[in-house]
Amino acid sequence: MDTMGVASLLTQSYGASPMPDDPSSPNGGTRSPSASADGSIEASLDRIHGVLADLARTTGREHDRAVHRERVIDRLHDENQRLRHNELQSAFEPVRTSLYRLYDLVRRESERETADPAHVPKLLAAIADELAEIIARTGVERMPVDEGDPFDPARHRPAGTRDVDDVELDGTVVTVQRTGFVRGEKVVRRAEVIVARMAADPAGGD
Repeated sequence: MDTMGVASLLTQSYGASPMPDDPSSPNGGTRSPSASADGSIEASLDRIHGVLADLARTTGREHDRAVHRERVIDRLHDENQRLRHNELQSAFEPVRTSLYRLYDLVRRESERETADPAHVPKLLAAIADELAEIIARTGVERMPVDEGDPFDPARHRPAGTRDVDDVELDGTVVTVQRTGFVRGEKVVRRAEVIVARMAADPAGGD
């Protein structure tokens, strides 16, 4: 006899459907609503604890990464500072060489027992040339300005005027009192010049 037949026979023998389990039984029956709520809360708390634990682990890893990044940044900054220092020292070396030569020149002249007055202008010109060479090693060169050049306010700074009788010289450079300097095409210091100006006609003249 199969299982379904046995169940049908038992039903017919007792004349009633099987009764549900007694809810009051300690070993069976449906759980009470309060017990179900407690179980749900406990499960939720377990899930929250798990999420917090994962978050703590993630935060710890991010902190470790941040510390590592800071160390890398600090190391790169130190290396960059050393590199810039070395480059700066290399750039200064040609300037130092010229200064050494200028120092030797001035020192040698200062040790002369007798000074030749005629030699002083040549000495000062030599010092000026040495200084100009030092400046040139920094990327700035003397700006050529000749007498007779048209006055250019972008390149020349007027230090005064001088009357002239030749109309063709009006507004031109007469003398250069202070040298100008350029860096490439850019004027970094204008030359200080005396500018020619046509002399005014005397009062009552023809």
